[in-house]
This record gives sequence, C-alpha cells and structure tokens, in this order.
Amino acid sequence: MSRIILIRHGSTEANEKWLYCGSTDISLSENGVRLLREKRERGGYPDITGFRIYTSGMKRTEETLLCLFGELEHEKAPELREISFGDYEMQDYYALEKVPGFLDWLNNSTEQAPPHGESGREMEQRVLKAFHALAEEGEDLLLLCHGGTIVNIMSALFPHEQKGRYDWQPGGGEGYELEYENGKALSYRKIPE
Repeated sequence: MSRIILIRHGSTEANEKWLYCGSTDISLSENGVRLLREKRERGGYPDITGFRIYTSGMKRTEETLLCLFGELEHEKAPELREISFGDYEMQDYYALEKVPGFLDWLNNSTEQAPPHGESGREMEQRVLKAFHALAEEGEDLLLLCHGGTIVNIMSALFPHEQKGRYDWQPGGGEGYELEYENGKALSYRKIPE
C-alpha cells in the first residue's frame, strides 16, 4: 500500500481577484506566502520522509513546496497543471460576460474549450493519465498541484460520494492524503489536520 498526498498551491493575486488563471505561470501573492507559513507553523501535515515529490512545475506549486516543506529534491509533472483558459486567462467574469461565446462556454465547459484553451474533459483526461502513471509505481507520493487537478483526481477516485467540484476543491496549502493500492484509492483524509 502507498500513500499519495495531494496539496493545492497557495493563493495568488489571480485567486484573490477571482480571475480565470490556469496556464498563466504566476507566483504566490504575499498574502498566499503568509497564509502557507501560518499553516506550516500550526502543523498537521504528514511526515513526507521517503516520499517521491512532484510539482506541476508552475511557479505557484514550486513556491508552495518551498513554503510548506523547504528546499527538497523533487521532479516536475507538467501534466498535473491547471486547465488552460485560453483567451479567457487572467480576466474575470465581469470582463468576459459580454464576450461572444463566453456564456456558452461557461454553461458547457466540460465539453467545450474556450478559444485557444482546453475543455474540462481534455484537462481531466490529461490529469488522470498522469496521476495513474505516477500512482502505478507504488511509491509514496507528494503532488503539489492545482485545485482543478485535485478535483478531477478525487472525483474519479471516489465517484460514489457524488460530490461536486466545490465540495472537493481544497483551499490553498490544503488537500488530501490517500491510501492507495493496486490501482485503487482505499480511503482519504483531509490535510492539514
């Protein structure tokens, strides 16, 4: 049996301003760094000694790893990055609501991609393929990734819970620890405790 830890990156300026930010490579905000350090000081994160560590390679996941666990040897798995919102990147709902096609995309983002972006289904397939490839190795894993990435993984592993996107999406520096065996997630708990 292996343990797999999924942690969402800390807050960015885009998160704080409610901007569509997926493929834009931005850093944590000052507030995001402060909140991560406070969470680290409170504790509740599992011991990751011996874990194989991955980030999505984006600045916000690299910086989250550093804030929570320090400078550790790790690898990058870019397939675990957030969805690409294409032409809608770094804009908010109110700037986009009058853009032709935006509301159609918003109502069918699972199947429809924004201009120059990817659909929810495309992102889900990319993320799950990468997750299963890593999990099949049977090692203990720490994956520093994104809210949408975690939502897709948890929804696929625990469909019987019938939770929606916002039920699964953790806050910055938060996530889940899974017990995983033979290609199957046996249980999970929220972290930090």
